[in-house]
Amino acid sequence: MYVAVKGGERAIANAHALLAKVARKAEDGTALDQHAVRRQLPVLLARVMSEGSLHDPDIAAHAIVQAQGDVVEAITLVRTYRTTLPRFGNSLPIDTAELPPQRRISATFKDLPGGQQLGATFDYTHRLLATASEYIATPAETDEAPMPRITELLAAEALLEPDPRSGTGETDPEPGDLTRDPTTFPMTRAERLQGLARSDEGFLLALGYSTQRGFGRNHPFAGEIRTGEVEIEFDAPELGFAVPVGRIEVTECQMINQFTGSAEAPAQFTRGYGLTFGRGERKAMAMSLVDRALRAEELGERSTAPAQDEEFVLSHGDNVEAAGFVEHLKLPHYVDFQAELGLIRQLRREHTTAHRTGEEPSQ
Repeated sequence: MYVAVKGGERAIANAHALLAKVARKAEDGTALDQHAVRRQLPVLLARVMSEGSLHDPDIAAHAIVQAQGDVVEAITLVRTYRTTLPRFGNSLPIDTAELPPQRRISATFKDLPGGQQLGATFDYTHRLLATASEYIATPAETDEAPMPRITELLAAEALLEPDPRSGTGETDPEPGDLTRDPTTFPMTRAERLQGLARSDEGFLLALGYSTQRGFGRNHPFAGEIRTGEVEIEFDAPELGFAVPVGRIEVTECQMINQFTGSAEAPAQFTRGYGLTFGRGERKAMAMSLVDRALRAEELGERSTAPAQDEEFVLSHGDNVEAAGFVEHLKLPHYVDFQAELGLIRQLRREHTTAHRTGEEPSQ
């Protein structure tokens, strides 16, 4: 056993050396510049930060380079780094109502106050490979017209479900922290949104798509999608006021969904919500679809689809946990396999003997 352990140790060391020599270097021997990753791959950077639960573009870029572009590996590195950081306070909830958008679109109103602002988007490209020169264009001028939320306009006419606390003077309860507290079901909506924000984009995209194909009652409209920078304020109790510490880019999606109503209450639209770091529009949209699907029980709907099952969604959406469990199958399972191999050989011997003697094989 000692020889086997030492042999495995040398093999692992050689694998690490090969990774450092080949995978992280260009053909000319120069290292990949993580600053270039930060500047030129903002969408990838946003996903790694969102699912890694840490807004730090430099660390995310470092992780992407070290992981050779493997998104899940990069997210794992970011989460590992996050656990080493001290926590010395909380920021105030960000105010997206005042978000100065770099991009702001709505699929519900053509002429909305403040207008549509396409911003940087692939939506209207031809999805064909292009040269760098084809991307060069003169940006149009933008005005500073007020851009109220679409949800606020609908809520003003009582066409959209209100915030349960609006007009009551109540504040949001202190949310749980999925990174520090054990996961328990059922969750509050705040905890669900935390879990969805950390969930794998592809997983949420598939679940969101499933709600559009009949697996769950969900007929959404993209009420409003915004991308822009918001200010982060740190709550300093010793000062008695909040201190601005910087600005971060976020993408917010408000989905407007099928209406509810009863003999006691008039019909109103319902909503789903998604928020990500950076330019994470697809993730924010998928998140808002799944958020609405998970509200089925709250809104008195039947839960019949995977996207409406809270435990299924939030227990399987974490790509770090999922990758760890799947990839552990690569590790030695020699004893387990030998046990099953011995059992199947014994069963085959009994089967052969039984057929020769005409007896029934044992079960």
